[in-house]
Amino acid sequence: MSVSIQGAFPARRMRRMRKHDFSRRLMAENQISVNDLIYPMFILEGDNRRETVDSMPGIERLSIDLMLDEVRYLANLGVPAIALFPVVSQEFKTVWAEEAYNPQGLVQRAVRQLKEQVPEMGVITDVALDPFTIHGQDGIIDDHGYVMNDITTEVLIKQALSHAEAGADVIAPSDMMDGRIGAIREALEEAGFVHTQIMAYSAKYASNYYGPFRDAVGSAGNLKGGDKKTYQMDPANSDEALHEVAMDVNEGADMVMVKPGMPYLDVVRRVKTELQVPTFAYQVSGEYAMHMAAIQNGWLKERETVMESLVCFKRAGADGVLTYFAKAVAEWLAEDAAARKAALDSRAK
Repeated sequence: MSVSIQGAFPARRMRRMRKHDFSRRLMAENQISVNDLIYPMFILEGDNRRETVDSMPGIERLSIDLMLDEVRYLANLGVPAIALFPVVSQEFKTVWAEEAYNPQGLVQRAVRQLKEQVPEMGVITDVALDPFTIHGQDGIIDDHGYVMNDITTEVLIKQALSHAEAGADVIAPSDMMDGRIGAIREALEEAGFVHTQIMAYSAKYASNYYGPFRDAVGSAGNLKGGDKKTYQMDPANSDEALHEVAMDVNEGADMVMVKPGMPYLDVVRRVKTELQVPTFAYQVSGEYAMHMAAIQNGWLKERETVMESLVCFKRAGADGVLTYFAKAVAEWLAEDAAARKAALDSRAK
């Protein structure tokens, strides 16, 4: 982008447009609406169960019945989609992750009830094996602990099909196996799920910002200090991300994900501007935890800081954001709308 000089001070005063609220609003290049929000939710077995996540203040693991109540509330706020992440009991975790594609598994049952009771809510399901493996890795490992690509993809296909059969609107493979998008798309087509969307976690980095999430789903203990550097991306690279995204789109992804979010906004920008595909970002658990720690200590203002962080995603080019702040932001936006309506009604009297 080239910038032409159209005037010098004092003929051109850049602060002139910043003086008033109305002119700042008129010239705002990016705005956050409820349509930008996807709310990640942790689900667990049982009835009327909720558990706090110590490393994520304000976030809870919910049984399906309580999750449904929460989703109804989110739908009334206008949130367009949620993303489900299961908390799987240790007894269901195996080397081969069979529970991942159990038709009566936690995710599959949750999706069926969601689409029956709150059909307007978009349901995104995570396709990866880490909640279901005894070692906490996202795939099937060999004798040396290396995640095997093609065998893992075979299991991911089964998992994706079980989610589609349950009624998931969007399959979101977050495993970073090579070629899995094409294989899943082909399987979905053959099974008749031609309208099932794929949100590919295409640029998912081997990041240290995932710690609280692993606490929330209970995979941290299984991982036992291990890492995922042999399949998730090196934080040093951005050209590689473009290749990953291009491959996934060519294989049938409808939209792509950059994860984590704010530390990787340069990648979001490059993906959106250079490839021009529907691009989403995940404001991950570590980002949420950092914000909440500062907010709870009184070091940052909650609403102002959270909204600023989301505007940053929009400015970078993200079409939407998975964020644990989605419910709070939707509530703030609803409060603003109600206040504007009340003001108009008052003037009309």
